[in-house]
Parts: sequence; structure tokens; C-alpha cells
Amino acid sequence: MKILSGILILLTAFLSFKHGWDGLHLDAYPEQAKMMEGLGIGKTSAVVFSILTIAVGIMIFFPRTFFLANLINAVSILVIMALSLRAGNIKTALIEIPFLLIPLVLIFLGHPFRK
Repeated sequence: MKILSGILILLTAFLSFKHGWDGLHLDAYPEQAKMMEGLGIGKTSAVVFSILTIAVGIMIFFPRTFFLANLINAVSILVIMALSLRAGNIKTALIEIPFLLIPLVLIFLGHPFRK
């Protein structure tokens, strides 16, 4: 179980850093900027969301902030799903379901280095 938890932590951190970095550089990724605009997320909100996502990628490594990082991650995924459904983009909402399961499974498994 510790190995699975470790792999999921690395996957979560990678995805958090990647999506956070991409969100900070929306000019270089016009398709992502268009998607965020379609969800009703402005440029300022995208920057705040990206910084929060990068913070989750850092917090996930530490046992003391592990639960909070997963909670923030799950809530942010739920927000994306809700905004997608509001915009009528059911496909995006459905695609997010496996990514919502990752922080929930991590909360269940716990941090591999906790005492």
C-alpha cells in the first residue's frame, strides 16, 4: 500500500506542477486559455488557481499537510467539474472523474511516511 501511495503522490505532484505551470503561461497554451474562458475562469482567477495548484504539488509531500493538499485538490477538481457542467461540457466533467478519485484514494491510503 505504501508503494501505491508513493506512486500516487508522485503522479499528483507531477500533474499539479504541470497544470499550475501551464496555467501561469496561458499565452503559450492558447487551447488551455480557450478552455478556461469557456468555463468562465478569467485570467486573474486562472493565476490564483494555478498558484494554488502548485502549492498542492508541494504540500502533498509532507505528512502534516498531506490531508489538506488532497482536500484542496479534490475540491478544485469538483469546481472544474461543476463549471464544466454549467458550461454544458459534459465530456470534460466526465474526464475529471478518475482525477477526483486520486486524492480520495490518497486520503484513504494515507501518507507513506506518516508515523
